[in-house]
Amino acid sequence: MVPGYLLVQYFRRKNYLETGRGLCFPLVKACVFGNEPKASDEVPLAPRAETAETTPTWQALKLLFCATGLQVSYLTWGVLQERVMTRNYGATATSPGERFTDSQFLVLMNRVLALIVAGLYCLFCKQPRHGAPMYRYSFASLSNVLSSWCQYEALKFVSFPTQVLAKASKVIPVMLMGKLVSRRSYEHWEYLTAGLISIGVSMFLLSSGPEPRSSPATTLSGLILLAGYIAFDSFTSNWQDALFAYKMSSVQMMFGVNFFSCLFTIGSLLEQGALLEGTRFMGRHSEFAAHALLLSICSACGQLFIFYTIGQFGAAVFTIIMTLRQAFAILLSCLLYGHTVTVVGGLGVAVVFAALLLRVYARGRLKQRGKKAVPIESPVQKV
Repeated sequence: MVPGYLLVQYFRRKNYLETGRGLCFPLVKACVFGNEPKASDEVPLAPRAETAETTPTWQALKLLFCATGLQVSYLTWGVLQERVMTRNYGATATSPGERFTDSQFLVLMNRVLALIVAGLYCLFCKQPRHGAPMYRYSFASLSNVLSSWCQYEALKFVSFPTQVLAKASKVIPVMLMGKLVSRRSYEHWEYLTAGLISIGVSMFLLSSGPEPRSSPATTLSGLILLAGYIAFDSFTSNWQDALFAYKMSSVQMMFGVNFFSCLFTIGSLLEQGALLEGTRFMGRHSEFAAHALLLSICSACGQLFIFYTIGQFGAAVFTIIMTLRQAFAILLSCLLYGHTVTVVGGLGVAVVFAALLLRVYARGRLKQRGKKAVPIESPVQKV
């Protein structure tokens, strides 16, 4: 915040922002101020308000659409990523071929395609006037990069049950982070249902999920990295939720976040010297290029659903959907391949469904109570 403020004061002294002189004026204005007439650094982050014409049925259909889109996009993306990372390309009768191992290069391809798709959509389709300063997107991009790094590093130092408990318990940290970032308030029943969902998913994953053969012991450094992953991941979704206070579309959000994500990822690959190697591998194997393109398309679709879900329902609901995705993937595997679900796993599924039903019931009662509490305006008598 402070460097941006100092930059603004410098250009004001130079009389660039008032008169619009200089070639850098549009860039500086978009990055620091945004394009709204009176957009300041302290834009109030108003709570999400539902329009009067929005019915509960329509809201439920939108939520089902978002949940289905997220499940399909990222289940497909996970299958394709595993296929790309475990396949030998260029294999012949005399040569076993070579395997692609740099997942960060695939992340860059996903970001680049998402940036292109969002940019073309914003260019050819009418969008709301963009008011958010561009530098604000960099916070979500940087926290996303840091959360991914902490997650992959933590896997080396924590046991499998600890990993499962951390991933299944992200809902409550997201809600607590929302109080700090978005100044959003939650009811007691929302914390209760979030805790029940975390417990139910943990029970199901620990009893039904396949435990890896070699699981490292949990260390203090692993717990610190795991805490960093949860904190950065919670900040990412809540900061994106807060940015929607600028009345932007989900595609504009997608463009801004992916723009800075591309910059950060390219910088990391250049520092490691892996950018050219990944490009050469793609040039040697056209089949890999086709698979990476299909993977990037699934990732772009998933991002559209992510930003739309956060914009419509908030970071907490999005986190609940993504938490349930892990249990749904294992449940689908059990159904397809005939694996048995243990009694503890079945009890965990029952707890999750009970928490979801309690959440729907409590929200419905809250809306009914709000409608009854609306005062009827009495006619004003003129004196």
